[in-house]
Amino acid sequence: MGSGFSSFLGICNTPAGPPGTGLGDLPESVVGPVLGYLNPQEICGVAALNRAFRAASSADFVWELKLPENYKSIISRVFADDDEFGSKKDIYERLSRANSIDGDTKKVWLHKGTGKPCVLISFNGLKITGINDRRYWSRIPTEESRFHLVAYVQKIWWFEVSGEVEFPFAVGTYSLSFRLQLGRTGRRFGLRVCNCDRIRGWDRKPVRFQLTTSNGQKAVSECNLTSPGMWNLYHVGNFVVEDSKVPMKVKFSMMQIDCTHTKGGLCVDSVLICPK
Repeated sequence: MGSGFSSFLGICNTPAGPPGTGLGDLPESVVGPVLGYLNPQEICGVAALNRAFRAASSADFVWELKLPENYKSIISRVFADDDEFGSKKDIYERLSRANSIDGDTKKVWLHKGTGKPCVLISFNGLKITGINDRRYWSRIPTEESRFHLVAYVQKIWWFEVSGEVEFPFAVGTYSLSFRLQLGRTGRRFGLRVCNCDRIRGWDRKPVRFQLTTSNGQKAVSECNLTSPGMWNLYHVGNFVVEDSKVPMKVKFSMMQIDCTHTKGGLCVDSVLICPK
C-alpha cells in the first residue's frame, strides 16, 4: 500500500485523546475492519503497535477476508481429514506454505498478492513419452527445482508431455506455463555451469502448447525454445473460473512430433498454474 500504509503507521503512533488513553484502548470491533484493508504482511506489522492491534490482527473475521471464498474446499483437497486448525490465521499461514499433495507430485500455496491458490505440478505427475527409457531420458537431482529433481531428454524423435489436474480453484483468471530449460546445469568449482552439447532440434520447428478445461475453454500457443542455461516459463494460455464450488479439471500438453529430426538437451521441471 506504499505511502498510504506509512501514513497509517504514523497515525497509529500518534497519541490520541486525553492523557492515559490512546489507540491501544480502541475495541477490536473498531480496529478489525481497518485491518481488513491491509495485506497479510502489513497486518502482521501493525500487530506490534499495541494490544488493540495485536488482538485484532489475530481475529478470525480479519483473516477470513484474506482467504479464498472456497477455502474449505481447498483445505479438504490439500490436508488430511484429521488435520486440525486453531484459527483462520492458522489456516492462512498453512495454506501460504508450499503444501505437497498427490504423493509429492504437486505443491499448492496461496498467492501473496491475490490470496488465490497456485498449483505446481512436477514432471513426475505428468505423462512423458519414453520417460522410462534411459536411452532418451534421465532424472537429474538439482536444487533449482522445488521438487529437487528434473527430467532431461538427451535425444528423441517424438517429444510429447501431457498432464491434467483437478482442483477447487477460487473464482478468477489463471495462467498455465511449463517451466523448461535448454541445457543441463551443474556445479563446477562452486560455480553454476551449463552443458549445452546435446541441445538440438528446438530451432527447427516450434513446440506446440495447449490446454483445455472441463467447461470447454481452450488455448493453443506455439514458440521456439530459446535461452540455453536459463529456466523459462513458457506460457500456454489462460482459463477463467466462474464457480468455485465446482472443481476445475485442466488438461495440458506440449509436443514437437516432427520425426524428420531429433530433439535433445532439454530439462523439464514442472507446470505452474497461478492467478493473474
